[in-house]
Amino acid sequence: MIAGSAALVGVVAVVAVVAALVSASRVEPRGEPVTRAGSPVAAPGVPIEAPPHGDVGEPGSTVDAAPGPAPAARIDADWLARTARATEIPTRALVAYAWADLVVSRETPACGIGWNTLAGIGAIESDHGRHDGTGLDENGYPSAPIRGRALDGDGVMAIADTDGGAWDGDTVWDRAVGPMQFIPETWRRWGADASGDGVADPNQIDDAALAAARYLCASGSMQDPAGWRQAILRYNDLDQYVADVARTANRYADQTR
Repeated sequence: MIAGSAALVGVVAVVAVVAALVSASRVEPRGEPVTRAGSPVAAPGVPIEAPPHGDVGEPGSTVDAAPGPAPAARIDADWLARTARATEIPTRALVAYAWADLVVSRETPACGIGWNTLAGIGAIESDHGRHDGTGLDENGYPSAPIRGRALDGDGVMAIADTDGGAWDGDTVWDRAVGPMQFIPETWRRWGADASGDGVADPNQIDDAALAAARYLCASGSMQDPAGWRQAILRYNDLDQYVADVARTANRYADQTR
């Protein structure tokens, strides 16, 4: 969960993580040069070879994903089929992670984020939109709202309602919302319209994945272990969360080599 510690999957233990660089297979967009995907992710005991650092611009400072064809029409169908089959990530969620990777790689190439990092987060936060028996429809929305627990200070940070319940249905406390578990106050700043429907909606997987990618890249370059870890901690400030995302992202990278 962004800016909190109430992700749908409980994370309480603290584990020190030494990062290693792993690259996943490339995302292949239609009609444009192939863009590298697969970001540096953390795993213990693996030698590292870090690429250089780079500066990262403000979110949305250059190009947005919309308007234009829907994200699914912009990603190579063969790549999607191969990667979905290898990783067992639902194709609709994989489209969102891949498109966010391509957009942010164009906007802030020095960041170095990859689809597999976003997929690692999506897996932990909501099982790619499948939490508690839900699933994503063809438009990228879960079949039932995905909402975290009330951020009422009881074992989690306390965040009083900031959206009048518009996104999370709670007029007393904020709750994390959608497949990438955005807190409403964070969505207010980072919300994105990747689907091109004119609405930035944290419940919609394309929008949420692009906003998450921009949020992570705003912390700096993710092309070395320390930078990658710093970005993930910004998403959820727990070492165990970093370790869980790292293991998942590394697995996806290995499965698509």
